[in-house]
Amino acid sequence: MKTETEILHVPYPVADPHGALNMPVYHSVAYEFDTAEQMELAFTGKSPEHVYSRITNPTVQYFEQRVKAASGAAEVISFNSGMAAIANALVAVGRAGGNIVTSPHLFGNTFSLIAYTLAEFGVEPRFCDLTNPAEVERLVDENTCAVFLEVITNPQMEVVDLKALSEICHRAGTPLVADTTVIPFTAFRAAEFGVDVEVVSSTKYISGGATSLGGLLLDHDTFDWRQSAKLRPLVGQFPVSAFSAKVRREIHRNLGACMTPYVAQMQINGLETLELRYQRATRTCRDLAGRVAGLEGVVSVNYPGLPGHPCHDVSLAQFGEFPGAMFTFDLASREACFRLINRLQVIRRATNLFDNKTLAIHPASTIFGTFTEDTRRQMDVHQETIRLSVGLEAADDLFADLARAIG
Repeated sequence: MKTETEILHVPYPVADPHGALNMPVYHSVAYEFDTAEQMELAFTGKSPEHVYSRITNPTVQYFEQRVKAASGAAEVISFNSGMAAIANALVAVGRAGGNIVTSPHLFGNTFSLIAYTLAEFGVEPRFCDLTNPAEVERLVDENTCAVFLEVITNPQMEVVDLKALSEICHRAGTPLVADTTVIPFTAFRAAEFGVDVEVVSSTKYISGGATSLGGLLLDHDTFDWRQSAKLRPLVGQFPVSAFSAKVRREIHRNLGACMTPYVAQMQINGLETLELRYQRATRTCRDLAGRVAGLEGVVSVNYPGLPGHPCHDVSLAQFGEFPGAMFTFDLASREACFRLINRLQVIRRATNLFDNKTLAIHPASTIFGTFTEDTRRQMDVHQETIRLSVGLEAADDLFADLARAIG
């Protein structure tokens, strides 16, 4: 079946006694057993029964199964936010004395996690230009725990050649971990480009209009974890990869960043309309980006889907004509950005990405506002930039709002 059909028809693990077409919300913390022997098997992972909803929950499990069917991933693990998914993935592979090779072009909290939080536990951050294969190859060594990237950086809109990067990683015995939030798995098969592990903020496209916070980890089981000093002892012990076993059986439980059943139910519903919303929003985004480029007062527009963008060719090869529903544009000054944002009447002044409503924000003063100016320069976050997350409104109405605001 096509992905959009398969999403709708994933069978329940256990038949619903009432024949409900929508997965019920199992708002229960604990689950009863008939015997002590059954409890032992469940708690030691030798039977599939649920024991405690921080560990597994029927509604959450079904959401993971739907994502697995839609993405083709070997294993899917859900969390209470996208940042929790990133943290769990990097904690699972990271170790004191190891390093993570990445770009300074990262979302603010991701940059902070790698540059500060993990560094304090002895995981060295190695920032470089991931579009320069020679620089990446120079930094990756036997102590590299992972190469981490965003498939389209936010807000720099940089796109790396994933196949070239994965070849470097796999020659060195290093997993490639990618945040693919900007392009959903229904539109982009990351594993085909060499990505071993995906992290996704399901808060964005999947939630169905910013209804709920959530995160996902997709393990494609393409990496030989015998090459990881940390995970090598787990290889072959479990029916899933050593990485998924480490996350599911240890990190996820110990950090406690579990998705709630109510959120899982909302995001199951969001999955059902994901492809329709994504197609509409991305087409509007490309149309709007092209039209905004012609407005007087706009210095530049940054969207990989436009010809002339420095990453257009590699973006086209990886993501097709419509690389997500986000673009940025530069005005003459920070003051001009604030004036435009303050004059908007249709577009909302808010953070988040891929809501059903179009959102505008000035990244340098908000998402990256707590960083020093020197750090912002290192990250290529500029005071003249506005970020637009394009929703489901008519393109003409959005363009009219921007033209009026800049006027």
